[in-house]
Amino acid sequence: MLNQAVYDELLQKYKAHYGKDPAIVAYAPGRIEVLGNHTDYNEGYVFSAAINYGTFFAIAPNDKGVNRIVAGDLMHEVAYPLTDAKPVEKDTWANYVIGTTMGLNALQPQTAGFDAMFLGNIPLGMGLSSSAALEMCTAKAICALYNIDADQVTLAKVGQAAEHHYAGCPCGLLDQISSLCGEDGKLVKTDFRSLKIETIDVGNDVCLLMCNPHARHALVDGQYASRRQACESAVGYFAEKLATPVTALRDVTLANWVAYQSGLDPIVAKRIAHPIGESERVLQGADYLAKGDLIAFGQLLFDSHESSRTLFENSCEELDNVVAITKTIPGVLGARISGGGFGGSAVVLVKTDAADAAAVAIAEAYKAKTGATCDVTRIQPSQGACIVK
Repeated sequence: MLNQAVYDELLQKYKAHYGKDPAIVAYAPGRIEVLGNHTDYNEGYVFSAAINYGTFFAIAPNDKGVNRIVAGDLMHEVAYPLTDAKPVEKDTWANYVIGTTMGLNALQPQTAGFDAMFLGNIPLGMGLSSSAALEMCTAKAICALYNIDADQVTLAKVGQAAEHHYAGCPCGLLDQISSLCGEDGKLVKTDFRSLKIETIDVGNDVCLLMCNPHARHALVDGQYASRRQACESAVGYFAEKLATPVTALRDVTLANWVAYQSGLDPIVAKRIAHPIGESERVLQGADYLAKGDLIAFGQLLFDSHESSRTLFENSCEELDNVVAITKTIPGVLGARISGGGFGGSAVVLVKTDAADAAAVAIAEAYKAKTGATCDVTRIQPSQGACIVK
């Protein structure tokens, strides 16, 4: 089992707190975005991967008439009603669980309370979707406890609604789908219009590194929302200009953008070029992987980061430094920001036989350039959310 030590610690803490063993334990991983930035809510394409860090959620029924949830790292309990629970202003970590619970309650009303605790090892503030992992292990555990029959897309939408209405972040479905649908050694390719999901083996010749320069990561301070608003505001404009139907930026090509962008607000025009280009890069990337052209696939990651840096402006100095450094490191094929941006981490595609040396070299070069620390961790594309007990 992945992260066995975290699982064992959770079981011990659960029994010490509640005086009983959990009936069910679910697990969900974080995710790393490999290519396709801010394309999910624009109905475009994304390459992502579930990672080998995740969150466990232990649960058992109670006769208290309320749900009780404990954050295993803080050992602090929050109780909330079975129905019509509102977001809490204190202990806001609980809102991801409360929102997911209420979403599932709409599918099948909850008639008895539960005692739950979660614990994970996903590094926080790095754009690795610890929140989606918590939502998806919560959803898996509650469905198992109450025999709720829901498919993966439904569970992903429940988690997304929790983010929107309880956590205040208007995210797409990327994080939840990646956490649910990952497979060992494979990338997840998602079409966010049809919600068709494929897993693609990248082979053993390359692996991923996660680079954390400890840049602040926050999506709820308005930056994410403002970028999304810019994307959505342009849809109506292109719907009037193009002869083909336009219901999302998915329907706009870079050629269309070049032809008509002068009629848009300059900031909006600059912003939307990024997700339009990203969807095209994912489709190009799928072709390169099918041909086994990992060098060309890696270059798309560099191109993606430059688009984030100059057009969408959701990168930061720390991540720009990481990506610039990787271009000088032997064995590195590509690198880019991973996730919503405004901090977080960078993902690096590297030849497997050069990965360990590259990790050391990146950390040392970053320290020499900035005087600060960059943690570099090897990432294993891993299994998605599941029941483990």
